Amino acid sequence: MELRQIQYFIEVAKREHMTEAALHLHVAQSAVSRQIYNLEQELGVNLFIREGRNVKLTPIGRMFLAHMEHAMTIFDNAQREIEEHMDPEKGTIRVGFPSSLATRTMPAAISAFRERYPNVKFHLKQGAYYYLIDAVARGEIDMALLGPVPMKDKRVKGSIFFTENHVAMLPVNHPLAGEKEISLNQLKDDSFILFPEGYILREITMTACKQLNFEPHVDFEGEDIDAIKGLVSAGLGVTIIPEITINETLPRGTVIIPLTEPEVTRTVGVIIPRERQLLPTQKLFYLFLMEFFTRYDRFSK
Repeated sequence: MELRQIQYFIEVAKREHMTEAALHLHVAQSAVSRQIYNLEQELGVNLFIREGRNVKLTPIGRMFLAHMEHAMTIFDNAQREIEEHMDPEKGTIRVGFPSSLATRTMPAAISAFRERYPNVKFHLKQGAYYYLIDAVARGEIDMALLGPVPMKDKRVKGSIFFTENHVAMLPVNHPLAGEKEISLNQLKDDSFILFPEGYILREITMTACKQLNFEPHVDFEGEDIDAIKGLVSAGLGVTIIPEITINETLPRGTVIIPLTEPEVTRTVGVIIPRERQLLPTQKLFYLFLMEFFTRYDRFSK
């Protein structure tokens, strides 16, 4: 079994199409087909079901894919570790983050780190909360900044940087727009704009509403913070968002009001794999984050 065969196999499995895999690999389709055929002959099993130009993994193929992806992660990490031990300040870090940390938190941390280590490269991956946890556990990314920090997941280790409040965002013409603070209960008859089901920020809002014995009317949904802000700005409803997602200037036509009851908060921090050691450059960034946000938290207070 050759490394090239494994690489070709994984690419075909991802794309379920020989031609598309060949284009991505920058080789002829015949070369990909030949390597897959040789691999199947060597293993003595069919890894794919052919459907014209498309292919689908057989049950054995799916099992083999899981093992090969794990093997390639180990291989890639070994290469990176050798390179980074030679010079940790020239390595690459794969970092995930949700949209709620994309405006301020993530850029601030990376910008400060790059001032100290300008030759380190980053591969950034924005994604939803549960996807990022899985991606760190699988080794798809090295670490992720998250809020709230999952402290009970056995696959990842979480470290908390700070705790922040959630606030209400209302259209400027809302009857409560002039209040200095409000209870969440005062919004129970309003139309809410939230993330879709399965998103952690929606869960936080729904839990807070349940504490006051009501279920919000969700008339609109958005898959990122900016979309939700835009819908509130258009006067289509109200929302509850983390305070850190508010820029120096609010979206036109909106106001932010602190919540007094219940107190809605979330922790913000970083997760790393529990079962894998960080490579030298990853560890450099991880330790930097601890230092950076210790100072950040003290300053914000």
